[in-house]
Amino acid sequence: MADKPIRVLLVDDHQVVRRGLRTFLEVQDDIEVVGEASDGAEGVARAEELHPDVVLMDVKMPGTDGIEALKRLRELANPARVLIVTSFTEQRTVVPALRAGARGYVYKDVDPDALAGAIRSVHAGHVLLQPEVAGALLAQDDSPGGGTGRGSTLTEREREVLGLIADGRSNREIARALVLSEKTVKTHVSNILMKLDLADRTQAALWAVRHGLTN
Repeated sequence: MADKPIRVLLVDDHQVVRRGLRTFLEVQDDIEVVGEASDGAEGVARAEELHPDVVLMDVKMPGTDGIEALKRLRELANPARVLIVTSFTEQRTVVPALRAGARGYVYKDVDPDALAGAIRSVHAGHVLLQPEVAGALLAQDDSPGGGTGRGSTLTEREREVLGLIADGRSNREIARALVLSEKTVKTHVSNILMKLDLADRTQAALWAVRHGLTN
């Protein structure tokens, strides 16, 4: 039996952009666009109503913007994974969006196949960090989890797991790479988040980039 399609919600204040994204995605057999929203507040409401797997979220929108919407989704413990859709000129907004809980980002002129691949990747549990974002993170001092002191509480295995999270690996891939069960990996991830006082694996990936734990 084939897997269920990935349920996607589109959140952008420009109807033309939403239409273009929908056109890209409707030809994909494993992706289903389940709804649209024109601002962040509506996007949060639709996410609560429709239970999408992935939300494609614009950053700059009138009223409630994408970063505020991300924060609200986190407060509601909504399990949808958010992929930011932004323009190149809005690159400086990507890091705050990642800190707010986004799993990665794509540009609005992204190739359709690359967009579909990004959605599949985020749905599978990956964190999409591109080189320019890593550079921006390294230039900042206000990363989640504070300084390196908390990192000293991590075991060697937890540091290995954290490095693989930063490389964009899902729990299943980490389990294969380290010859562990997926349940054991989940336990390590939970311990990492607790020790570093981080909210999710996206912040864990950012912390790892800041502190040189990427491979």
